Amino acid sequence: MTDMTEGGSTRATDIEKTVPDTSTRKGPGTRRGGGEPATRGRTTIADGVVEKIAGLAARDVLGVHTMGSGLSRTFGAVRDRVPGGSKSVTRGVKAEVGEVQTALDLEIVVEYGVSISDVARDVRENVVAAVERMTGLEVVEVNIAVSDVKLPEEEEEESETRLQ
Repeated sequence: MTDMTEGGSTRATDIEKTVPDTSTRKGPGTRRGGGEPATRGRTTIADGVVEKIAGLAARDVLGVHTMGSGLSRTFGAVRDRVPGGSKSVTRGVKAEVGEVQTALDLEIVVEYGVSISDVARDVRENVVAAVERMTGLEVVEVNIAVSDVKLPEEEEEESETRLQ
């Protein structure tokens, strides 16, 4: 650090150096530098990370056939068939992530014959538990839109081919 004097010249200011008193230390576990290591710094979590966690947790619920609206499923099916393309676990999931909280919007397709209110409740419980456990964020809301019902006689849109 430098000071400007009235004459226009600069000089280094005296910096007081302090040496820690080692006689007051409790032992080798004492840390320097402002608190416990776990509290130093910031962790940021991207929206896409929360969306992946929520998407996987929602798909694990019995009665959820797939995620997303018809249009997004159609584009997703085309993208999945392109060589090098991968299944999007974030399809049908939108997250807004803040410093300590997150809000989620999910769009699901349910199987015919299941109770939609039960499936929605189970999806909320599973998504909240997974996101809070993995990220430490508080999930303030999980909005669920049921965009379709998968009928038993409908053909599979996303048929998977298996090599043997």
